[in-house]
Amino acid sequence: MSSLLLTNVRPWGDEPVDLHIADGAIAAMTPTGTEDRTDGVERIDGRGLLALPGFVNAHAHVDKSWWGQPWISYGGEPTTQGRIAHERAERAKYGIPSVDGAIAVLGEFLRHGTTATRTHVDVDLGVGLRGIEFVREAAAALDDAVDVEIVAFPQDGVLRRPGVLDLLDRAAAEGASSIGGLDPASIDRDPVGQLDALFGIAERRGVGIDLHLHDGGELGAFQYELIIERTRATGLAGKVNVSHGFALGELPADRQARLVEQLGAAGVSWTTVAPVRSAPLPWRAMRAAGVAIGLGTDGIRDLWSPYGDGDLLRIALGFARLHGLRTDEELEYAVRLATVEGRRFVHRDGDPFGPGARADVVLLDAQNVPDALVRAPRRELVIAGGRIVARGGELAD
Repeated sequence: MSSLLLTNVRPWGDEPVDLHIADGAIAAMTPTGTEDRTDGVERIDGRGLLALPGFVNAHAHVDKSWWGQPWISYGGEPTTQGRIAHERAERAKYGIPSVDGAIAVLGEFLRHGTTATRTHVDVDLGVGLRGIEFVREAAAALDDAVDVEIVAFPQDGVLRRPGVLDLLDRAAAEGASSIGGLDPASIDRDPVGQLDALFGIAERRGVGIDLHLHDGGELGAFQYELIIERTRATGLAGKVNVSHGFALGELPADRQARLVEQLGAAGVSWTTVAPVRSAPLPWRAMRAAGVAIGLGTDGIRDLWSPYGDGDLLRIALGFARLHGLRTDEELEYAVRLATVEGRRFVHRDGDPFGPGARADVVLLDAQNVPDALVRAPRRELVIAGGRIVARGGELAD
């Protein structure tokens, strides 16, 4: 039995405690100074540092990155279709996807304290299901320090590419937790057809659906309504997610309010990367209506964008800035989106510091949670599944 005692840490900035870890899970939490020394237990002095649960990246693309390679200049047309075409034309030149590329991204996640992710992995006529195999190999190479949940993602479209539906069905049959979709109206130009096909696979295979929706305004709102209708009809409440969903923040207040209530009642969740220049989400109304929100990094240094460093705490800071958060309660909410609230997107529940929870702990030198958010200091220690994976902002040997 492997045991670790992490002493003198402050979960969520509260009073100092000792965290007892056994076999990769939280065994107990006791006030600091009350535990007798036990032979055979590794002890680590937490030095009174702030302790947060491991971050959960609820929207990633770990198969796409050129992290670790020489700099690749941005090219192609700056539209969704243009980015797809550019990526398809250039990816093989840079060895995308690959096991090494996915390992590099997952390593950056760990270094910054992310210990679980829902990652979209491209499934198309060019790569088939190889990208999923590569991501699984990468996770295994890191001893599953990052808990990886896979969404089989049809980046190049669904109906417009005959054979993609079969690939999605195979991915679902072979263990993908969810299947994805992409702008049913503007990419496939058949929103009813794409959604009916995806919901059919999800219902038959017992998997979730996670749809990229970039379309704005009423076109986006129309697709939300179609998703709500199908979620209710198939009984997939709690298993359907909208990624990005830029239109929601653009709609008139009354239209927006009705949709938020309907989304909550249907059990549809939302993930955002809080991009600059996007319309703020009605997060207060979403929280009140029970619409779960998760944060993600999206792609990191890929053929879509040169930006990104794998730090989900900076994404939470971006969410706070985009939405004008100021109070301590609001700032802490942004951090909870990146930690506790993100757990549902990787099929976890309960208190992340409670007995039996996977021991994912991040220590930071910060006064409290708001201070950690606005400064995004380096991660002094990262524990994933009960193992030390990073110290002083760098991966452990």
